[in-house]
Amino acid sequence: MGTRVSYPVEVKEEAVRLRMAGVPVAEVMDRLGIKNKTQLKTWMKWYRNGEIHRFQQPVGKQYTFGKGPEYVDGVEKLKAENHYLKQHIEVLKKYKELERKWYQE
Repeated sequence: MGTRVSYPVEVKEEAVRLRMAGVPVAEVMDRLGIKNKTQLKTWMKWYRNGEIHRFQQPVGKQYTFGKGPEYVDGVEKLKAENHYLKQHIEVLKKYKELERKWYQE
C-alpha cells in the first residue's frame, strides 16, 4: 500500500485554475507533480460543489457529513460564500462565451 501524499492548498487551487482554463489533465499533473488523476477529479468536484474549504483539510480528516469548517465570525462565512458565488459567475461567463463560439461556427 502506498503512502498518502498531502498537497498544499496552493497546489490544489492552481490545479483547479489550470483545469478551468482548459489545460489537459496530464499536463496539469506533470506541471504540479500530482501523482493520481483521481485526486484532481476530486478537487474539481469540491470546487464545483462550492466545498473549497475542503482544500485545507489534512489528509484523512473529513468534516462531518454536510458540515464545513467552523467559521470564526459571520464576516468570514460571508467572504467564503461570496467567493463561491463569484466562481459560479465566472463559470457561467465561460460557458456563455463557448456557446457563442459554437453558434458562430
